[in-house]
Amino acid sequence: MKVIENKTFDMERALYGSQDIAARNCRFDGPADGESAFKESRDIEAENCFFNLRYPFWHDHGLKISGSQMTEKCRAALWYSEGIEIRDSKLYGIKALRECSKIVMENCDVISPEFGWFVHDVKMNDCVVESEYFMMRSTHLNFRHVSLKGKYSFQYLEDSVFENCNFDTKDAFWHAKNVIVRNSTIKGEYLAWYCENITFENCRIIGTQPLCYCKNLKLINCEMVETDLAFEKSEVEACVTTPVVSIKNPLSGHIYVPCVGEIIRDDENSRGEIIVQENCRCA
Repeated sequence: MKVIENKTFDMERALYGSQDIAARNCRFDGPADGESAFKESRDIEAENCFFNLRYPFWHDHGLKISGSQMTEKCRAALWYSEGIEIRDSKLYGIKALRECSKIVMENCDVISPEFGWFVHDVKMNDCVVESEYFMMRSTHLNFRHVSLKGKYSFQYLEDSVFENCNFDTKDAFWHAKNVIVRNSTIKGEYLAWYCENITFENCRIIGTQPLCYCKNLKLINCEMVETDLAFEKSEVEACVTTPVVSIKNPLSGHIYVPCVGEIIRDDENSRGEIIVQENCRCA
């Protein structure tokens, strides 16, 4: 592998089509304002590098980024690429990851609207994210210890697992399918409307009007805090361990809850049973 150290690149396609390159302590910045530094490259390592120009990694195969920073000017940094590892790095440009696959991210700081659209097979561990429309229309995500703040996250998501995460995000998991969320806190309005085959296990759910219009929704030993108008027109099997402000017109299934402030039944098709019992816990 050829090593390039302590260089500055600002020309268009500065290292286009490279193979087996390790860039260390390099800067992609300067008055030429060139784009697409590593486009169409293979087996690239970027260590302790600074990216301040657009589109550095498009159509790449085999990419390792560590200890590096992508600024707000580094727009659309990773598109149409596969086999990506990003560790100990800061990604601050809009649309930083799109239509990529086989991705591992660890200990990263992400501030990037529209991050992770149409991505597949993503493992994210110990990361902090601020984003809108985060991970839209993506599949096979496996997240652990991820903290997220934003809006409209995980919409149209499929086949994914989240564990020990903290999400502060409204309109999350809309139209999601085949998702498991464990040991996590999810705060925000209108959680998981129109989802299908989604399970929340040992989670803390906070916010108004969650879990409406769902199919095959499951809650196992979950807390619900300040949740009103929950479960409207949902097919649900739920064991809730805390009081719920109000439950409205569950379509079918069973909801076990220790206390509910109000049960609203103004839809003749609402057949879901609400069972109030103390010390409610699922076996």
